[in-house]
Order: sequence, then structure tokens, then C-alpha cells
Amino acid sequence: MRIGLIAIDGCLGSAIASIIDIVRVADGARGDVDPRIDPIELAILGPKRRVTTTASMTLSVDHPLSESGEFDVVVVPALGTLTAAATNDVLQSRDARSVIASLGRLDEATTRIAAACTGVFAVAETGRMHHRRATTSWFLGPEFRKRYPTVALDLDTMVVVDGNLVTAGAAFAHIDLALSLVRSISPDLAQHVAKLLIIDERPSQAAFVAYEHLRHEDPIVVEFERFVRARLDEPFNVAFVAQSLGTSRRTLERRVRAALNLTPLGFVQRLRIERARHLSATTDFTSAEIALRVGYANAETLRSLLRRERRRS
Repeated sequence: MRIGLIAIDGCLGSAIASIIDIVRVADGARGDVDPRIDPIELAILGPKRRVTTTASMTLSVDHPLSESGEFDVVVVPALGTLTAAATNDVLQSRDARSVIASLGRLDEATTRIAAACTGVFAVAETGRMHHRRATTSWFLGPEFRKRYPTVALDLDTMVVVDGNLVTAGAAFAHIDLALSLVRSISPDLAQHVAKLLIIDERPSQAAFVAYEHLRHEDPIVVEFERFVRARLDEPFNVAFVAQSLGTSRRTLERRVRAALNLTPLGFVQRLRIERARHLSATTDFTSAEIALRVGYANAETLRSLLRRERRRS
């Protein structure tokens, strides 16, 4: 397999380094797992001869972007941004526009596209994600949905595979992305590499999502979140909440789904679990006391939800 790793000035240094290390360890270990596994080659693609990452790591570019189609997989790592505004600025830069144009020219029948974190935005800019599943950095999910409303965004999943398109979540999900590429070559090799590098499997971003940090601008959703956070210990009735906010149940459900990709009840359950975990870590309350403080009549209901959440994450 030939893997082309795209790099532009300011891209996330840890993302580049983790992908390089995992792929090269996989190539070095393939003979120990199965001698029949073909060599795994990794090369740097870019718009310039040399690029500098966020970690001030300088990389020599092996191939120009015009040669991207010669690789089996082209990987787009994080752009090195943490906010929607900064991501938009990078996407408008000359280097990023060159990357987006080169991705748009790739033949999906012969070249897979893989991306993680804000790198997924660059792939979405090509239009290739229209009506397809993907994931990205959980804290930029609302911005992603606003920019690319036809993409089926799944923020709970760490790595999403949809045909010849592979996407991964925030920052260190590049590790999961790289392992996913190795797994497509050989599951046994991926397992061996994970053991060598002591990489734990993390199939979901759900455990890392802090919903109060999700960025969205819908005033109804903002008010809904404030309303239910102040009343997590009370029974939840979506019709009553909608009426209290001066809107209809259907409108509230639609707006919450658009901003958070959750039903109102699903969001309230996530908030309750988040609050329960915080109380468990910071107080001496019993399970029964915590359950009451987050709106459940008994501790078993809360424990059941926590177990379900752990299975998802």
C-alpha cells in the first residue's frame, strides 16, 4: 500500500508524527505477523518543497499534490486550528485551496481519502461527502453541520468508514485513523502494532464530549440547554419545555437535532450522565442521592444508562 500524507504549513505536528510512526512501525513489523503482507510506503505530499507544522517540525515534501492520484490512500491531517473562525481562514488560504483542488481530482475508484479532525473540513469542501457519513472534531460539530448540511455527521464514532472515504475525530484520533488504515491491510498487523505501541482501542468520542463546550448559534437550542441544565433533577417533558420557551415541540425537536444531532430527550440524558459523573467524582453522595439530583427516581436506572454509555464509548 502506498500512503500519501498531505502536509501544509501550520498543520498539527502530533498528527503528522503519529501517522508516520504508526505506519512505519506497521511496515517494520509486517514480516513478523505475515510475510505475505506487501510493503507499506508512506510519503509526504504538499504544495511546497518544505512545510512547517505547529510543533515547528520541518518536513521535506516527497511529492507535489499533482501526484496524489498515484497513491492508494491520501491522508489529510488536522489543519492545526481549534476554532471555526481559524479553520475557515485556513480553508481560504492558497495552500489549502491547492489541497482541496487536488482532492477533488482524485479518482475514488483507485484512491481512498482519509482525514481526521479539521482535515475533514478540507475533504468536505470538495463536495465528496454529499449524503455520506463522516466524523470530525466533536467541538466543531455544529460548525461542520452548518457548513455541510448534507453530510451525515456522527460525532460519537471515532472512525467512520463510508465506502472509499475514512474520517476520524479530534486531534489524537489520528492514531485511530492510522490504525484503521493498517487494519484494512491486515487486522492481525493492526492488533500487533497496537500492542507494540500500547494503543488502547477508543471506538467513540462520546466519552470526551463536554456538551457545554459545543459551539452552536441557535438561540432556541441555547435557551433549551440553559432551561434543562437548571432543572436536571426534575421530570423532563419536551412539550412543557417547548411551551416554556415559547416555541412548538416540533420546532424544538427539529432545532435540537440540527444543532446537536440528538433528540431533546437524548440530549437531556447526556447532560444527566455528565452531571452524574461530575457528582460522583467530586462529592460523597451515594448512587441513590446522585440519581435523584439528576432526575432519576432510583440508582439502577442511572447505572443502566451509564453502562450503556460505556459500551458506546
